[in-house]
Amino acid sequence: MHKNRIGKAGLLEQQKLKQRLKEKGEDVSNMQMSQMQERLKFFRESLEEYARKHKKDINNDPQLRHQFTKMCTSIGVDPLASRKGFWAELLGVGDFYYELAVQIIEVCLKTRNQNGGIIELNELRERLTNMRNRYSRSKATRAVEISNEDVKRSINNMKELGNGYKLLLVGGRYYVQSVPCELTTDHTDVLAAVNRLGAIGVSVQDLVHELGWTSNRTQDALTMLQSEGIAWIDTQSPNNQTLYWFPGMIDQSKME
Repeated sequence: MHKNRIGKAGLLEQQKLKQRLKEKGEDVSNMQMSQMQERLKFFRESLEEYARKHKKDINNDPQLRHQFTKMCTSIGVDPLASRKGFWAELLGVGDFYYELAVQIIEVCLKTRNQNGGIIELNELRERLTNMRNRYSRSKATRAVEISNEDVKRSINNMKELGNGYKLLLVGGRYYVQSVPCELTTDHTDVLAAVNRLGAIGVSVQDLVHELGWTSNRTQDALTMLQSEGIAWIDTQSPNNQTLYWFPGMIDQSKME
């Protein structure tokens, strides 16, 4: 009986110890959280002060703009989340990226009949720059320089438009997809193979050899890409071989 009482007392003491340790751990966690919040508050205030002093530089320098938005994102602040938010009003970058998104849509729509709805990122930025320069000349103002990172950020902010606009990484190069279709790994593998082959037109046999796939698998991927307008079919090649063209993999601006 005596041993039983000691056992119960020992268990109670262990439970109390666990509770004290738990409470101590919560105190430490709360203190660390409070310190972290203070640091984030200080960092945010520092960013606001920096933004006020260097607003013009941030808006005119694409590299500085990219670094600044990365710093904002690292502490959970999105200066582009709302056109009417504090950061958007402070910097004007919200309007900058929304305007750029509209211009991206315009370029993609104008070139879709040339590239099937896929355009290489550098070509898109070049076309956007030309468009913005023409507009600025008509208004007698200087166009703000844009970078590939600016274009990427605008496209990522266009998610509410569904899957019609997205970035594709193919063969180490970025492309912008502007057709509302879901590309599988097979489809992007075909695009990567076309990129490696560097040919204007490829046959099923070319891709079978390059990818090591069966003819059926290759043909299925090509059929889908053709149905979406990304691949164009040529049945009148010199040797009567059916070829598939991928105009989006060709820099159309160099051919105009």
